[in-house]
Order: sequence, then structure tokens, then C-alpha cells
Amino acid sequence: QVQLVESGGGLVQAGGSLRLSCAASGRTVSTYRIAWFRQGPGKEREFVATIAGSGVSTYYADSVKSRFTISRDNANNIVYLQMNSLKPEDTALYYCAAHRAPAPSSDPMQYLYWGQGTQVTVSS
Repeated sequence: QVQLVESGGGLVQAGGSLRLSCAASGRTVSTYRIAWFRQGPGKEREFVATIAGSGVSTYYADSVKSRFTISRDNANNIVYLQMNSLKPEDTALYYCAAHRAPAPSSDPMQYLYWGQGTQVTVSS
């Protein structure tokens, strides 16, 4: 079993940056793929990015590609989401999630473990 706790959200102006953290605990965390999802007001949960257990491969939603970077520190069991050039439409509750799978997935139904989320608000 894996426990996930997000942090780092806040209020930022458009064009600004934030770095989210996802602290993971449990056995063999490094064997899990970790992803970030987000859910804006009145919207469905949306895939943002995912990273393999090794940290070698990453995959991004088109809407954040070139602006967001996902990375992980397996020594400390933390996954980061560096968000640059933020836009008002990035406003959402951001979640990290974990699963064991041979391939990346953007389908939230494929993820077994979830954190409680951290709020990101981007003002125009």
C-alpha cells in the first residue's frame, strides 16, 4: 500500500511558477508510476503528467507540455511537478496518484492510490 500527500499549492499570478510535491510512503514506492491529475471547478478530473518508477520516462498532457516538468527523487520518495508560465485555466485541485503498470496511463481509473490534493489558483 502507498500513501500520498501533496503540498506546494497556492495563489499565483498568470505567468508565474509553482512547484508541487507529492510525498509517498509505503513499501517499494520506487516501483510505482506516479501521476499528477487536476480537477478544475465544474470539470472532470484531467491527466497532467506521469513518470515511471525509475524516473527515466515521462509523459505529459498536451495542455501542459513545455510548461510543466515532472520529476522524482526516489531516495526521498518525492515526486515533483514544476509548473511554469501558469495560466488561469491551470486553476484546479491537483492530485498525485500511483499505480503499478508496465506502461503510462492517463486514465484515472487505472490508479489505485490517491492523495487528498493541493489547490492551485492562478489569477489573471
